[in-house]
Amino acid sequence: MPEENSLEKREENLSIHIFAVSAALVGVCLTVIGLLSISEALKKIQNIGDELIASDAMLFLVTCVLSYMAIRTKSKKRRLILEKTADWLFLAALLIIVLVAVLIAWEYLP
Repeated sequence: MPEENSLEKREENLSIHIFAVSAALVGVCLTVIGLLSISEALKKIQNIGDELIASDAMLFLVTCVLSYMAIRTKSKKRRLILEKTADWLFLAALLIIVLVAVLIAWEYLP
């Protein structure tokens, strides 16, 4: 029983962290959209970068909402499903933001 409570507490802490980081990364995505919009040097990747970052911001928002729902739900089964879904979507969103960073970095290569 104590092991189960410890695992449950750890999962709840993870949801809290995903919630906070997802909310912050939505802001990061919006900042990148703004930077892409004002940068003349990035004209080639501006359209795809804007689209990727905008969809990434939505994905971070979804993970934020799912994590919040997981924190608030009383049902253990539902909480586990929400947490696992938020985890996978969060990792997918991180992958997209890294992809955009690589696109930006490659644009500056000679």
